[in-house]
Amino acid sequence: MVTTDLSQLIRSIPDFPKKGIVFKDITTLWKDKDGLKGAFNELYGFIEGKHIDKVVGVESRGFVFGAMLADRLNAGFVPVRKPGKLPAMTLKENYVLEYGVDAVEMHEDAIEKGDKVLIHDDLLATGGTMEAACKLVEKAGGEIVQISFLIELAFLKGRDKLSKYDVRSLISYDSE
Repeated sequence: MVTTDLSQLIRSIPDFPKKGIVFKDITTLWKDKDGLKGAFNELYGFIEGKHIDKVVGVESRGFVFGAMLADRLNAGFVPVRKPGKLPAMTLKENYVLEYGVDAVEMHEDAIEKGDKVLIHDDLLATGGTMEAACKLVEKAGGEIVQISFLIELAFLKGRDKLSKYDVRSLISYDSE
């Protein structure tokens, strides 16, 4: 049971990485042993009792809780990364940014047909990165059981792009 309001452990940094953005810094939660444990236990509670073969963590802040969840679920861990960061053959999925296009990649042999998959990232904003990660998993033949986030910026409506999935978040912000 979490006795701390986890949102109180998140530091907001104005104008980072560029002017007009309020960055949600989760390193302040990670360094707090009770906050880290509490957040992990709540994330695990979302998926506990469901069969998961692989946990996909989205670069890079999704790796921390993603790997911890994989361990607790007795599942494999699969990183989804920016292009050019993975050493073997990859699947690639592009997504649209406000001013351009970006992409994410996953090893093409990371997910087996029929694998039950949990995808985790630290933050849901517009949903573009997670939508691309979902397409990678499905392209590889995986079945997405759930998507989890530590933080959701609800005012950006990223959840709308993920409406066909079971989406969970611990902390939701309705405004900057």
